[in-house]
Amino acid sequence: MVPPTSLIGSFVAADYAVFALMLLVSAAIGVYYAIVGRGQSSSREFLMGGQSMTAVPVALSLTASFMSAITVLATPAEVYRYGASYGLFSLSYVLVVVVSSEVFLPVFYRLGITSTYEYLEIRFNRATRLLGTVMFIVQTMLYTGIVIYAPALALNQVTGMDLWGAVISTGVVCTFYCAMGGLKAVVWTDVFQVGIMVAGFLSVIIRAVVLQGGVSNILNHAELGGRLNFWDFDASPLRRYTFWTITFGGTFVWTSIYGINQAQVQRYISCKSMTHAKMSLYINLLGLWIIMLCSVFAGLCLYSVYKHCDPWTAGTVSAADQLMPYMVMDILRDYPGLPGLFVAAAYSGTLSTVSSSVNALAAVTIEDLIKPYTHMTEKHLYAIQQKEYVAAINIFGIIGGPLLGLFSLGILCPYANATGGLAGLLSGLVMSLWVGIGAQFYPPLPEQSRPLGLTTHGCNFTIAADAFNWTASPTEPSLYTTVLQQNTAERPFLADNWYSLSYLYFSPIGTLTTLAVGLVVSLLSGGMKLNLEPTVTLMKEDTMLFCFYKLFKERVSDLSVSINNLQDVLSLSTTFLYSFSCHPYLGHETSRKAGPHKKQREPIGKQ
Repeated sequence: MVPPTSLIGSFVAADYAVFALMLLVSAAIGVYYAIVGRGQSSSREFLMGGQSMTAVPVALSLTASFMSAITVLATPAEVYRYGASYGLFSLSYVLVVVVSSEVFLPVFYRLGITSTYEYLEIRFNRATRLLGTVMFIVQTMLYTGIVIYAPALALNQVTGMDLWGAVISTGVVCTFYCAMGGLKAVVWTDVFQVGIMVAGFLSVIIRAVVLQGGVSNILNHAELGGRLNFWDFDASPLRRYTFWTITFGGTFVWTSIYGINQAQVQRYISCKSMTHAKMSLYINLLGLWIIMLCSVFAGLCLYSVYKHCDPWTAGTVSAADQLMPYMVMDILRDYPGLPGLFVAAAYSGTLSTVSSSVNALAAVTIEDLIKPYTHMTEKHLYAIQQKEYVAAINIFGIIGGPLLGLFSLGILCPYANATGGLAGLLSGLVMSLWVGIGAQFYPPLPEQSRPLGLTTHGCNFTIAADAFNWTASPTEPSLYTTVLQQNTAERPFLADNWYSLSYLYFSPIGTLTTLAVGLVVSLLSGGMKLNLEPTVTLMKEDTMLFCFYKLFKERVSDLSVSINNLQDVLSLSTTFLYSFSCHPYLGHETSRKAGPHKKQREPIGKQ
C-alpha cells in the first residue's frame, strides 16, 4: 500500500454518526441508572454500587478500565516497531491476576473499605494514608489528561477530526454518566465499550486480511520482517521488550494497577461476594487476552500493509501513534462508517479509562480528604460527588511502583510499622522519579532499545527532507538516529546505563526499593514488637491454595471413612458366609438330601 499524501482521507457524515451514537448510548446508560437509583442517596451506594454487582459485568469493566485509546493506537504501533514479543504481556497478566486475587483482594474485601487508602491508615497511620492519597490523585489526574488529549491529537492529524471537539465531547459525556449513574453506570458503560473496541479492531483486521490475501500471508510477512520474535531471552535490561522485561517488569506494572489502584479495586469490591470478586478477576483475564490478541495482530497487519513503505520514515505521519489511524483511513476510506467505528473504538477506550479514574478520584477524595476532617451527612457527600467530577479530568504520572511496595509491605510483612512504611514509600518514590525523569532527558539510543528495521524503498513519492523517527531503516539510518549517534559522546555515564533501562523496569525499582527500605527501617525502629489485628494482613485462609488443600483433606477424610465402612461391611459379610457354610445342621441336611439322588456312572466297559 503506497500512501500518496499525509492526509489520505477525512471523516464523512456516516463516520461522525457512528461516533456520536457511541457517545449517545454511553450517556443513556448513565441516565438509566440515575433513574433506577433515584431513591439511593448513600455515598457508598453511589461509589460501590451497593456491593450488589456480579462477576461477568465487573470482569468486562476491569478489562475496559485501563485498555484506553492509547492501547488501541499505541500497541499496534509498538508491535510494528518492536515485534510481536509485546504479546508476552498475556503471560504477565496471568501472574497479575493470581497475585491480585490471592494477596490483595481478600484483605480489601474483608475490611469492607471504600478507598484502598483507608487501609494505609488502618495498617500504618494517617500520615501514610494522606501521602498515598495525594500520590494517587496526582497520578490519576496526569494520566487522565494524556488518555484524553494524546489520542485526540493523533486522530485529528490523520483523519481531520476536530481536536477540541473530540476532547470536549469525550469529557462532557464521561462526566455526565459518571455523575448521573455512579459506579453501576460506569461498569455497564464499560461493558458496552469493550464490545465497541473489539468491533473496531475486527473491522480493520478483516479488511487488512482481505487486502493482503489471508492470515498466512500476513504472518509470512511478519516472519520475514523479524516481527515474530516471541522468545527473545536477551537478559539486557536496556532492551525495550524481551521475555524478561515483559514477564518480570510487566507483572509489577500491572499488579500496581490491578492489585492496589483504586479504579480496579473499587470494581471488584463492588461484587456481592468474595467468590464473585475473585471470579471477576479470572474472567477479566479472558478479556485481556482478546484485546491483546486483536492489538498484536493489528500491529502485524500494519507491518504487512506498509512493509515496503513506512509512513513514519517517509514523513507522511509525524508520530508512531498516528500509524494505526493512518492505515484505517487508507484501507477503509471506501467504506463509510467503518473509520468512524474504529475511532469510536479508540474513544471507547478513552471513556472507559477516564470514567474509571473519575469514579476512583471521587471515592478517594470523599473517603480520604473529606470524611476524616468533616462531619457531613451522607446526603451532603452525595451532592458533592456529583459536582466535583469535572475537576478530575487532568494529567497523569507513573508512581504506582512505590505504592505497590507500600501495600505489599503492609499486607505481607506483619512487623512493618508506620516509620518503615513512610521511609520506604519516600525512598521508592525518589528512586522511580530519578530513573523516570532521567529517561526523559536522556532517552535510550536505538542500539539499546533495538527497534526493528523499517524501509521506504517501495514508496513512489518524494520523502520529506525532515522526516525522521526512532527506527533504523535497513537501507539507511534515519536522521534522528544519526544525530543521536553523533551526540553519544556528550551523554553522561548514567544516560547509557541507568536512564536507558526499559521503561517496564521503573515500577519494579520503586516497588523493591520501598520494600527493602521499609523492612530495614521497621526492624531498626522496633517493628518486631508490633501487635497487629490478623485481619489487616494476609492469612492462609484467604488463599485459594489453602482452600484447595482444605477441600482435598476433607475429601480424603471422607474417603477414609467410606473405606473403613466398606471394610466393616466386607468383614460382616465374610463372617456371615463362613458361619452359614460351617453350620452343622445345614451341612448334614445338605449331605443327606444329596445322597439318594446321586447315581454313580457305570464304567463304559460294563454297559
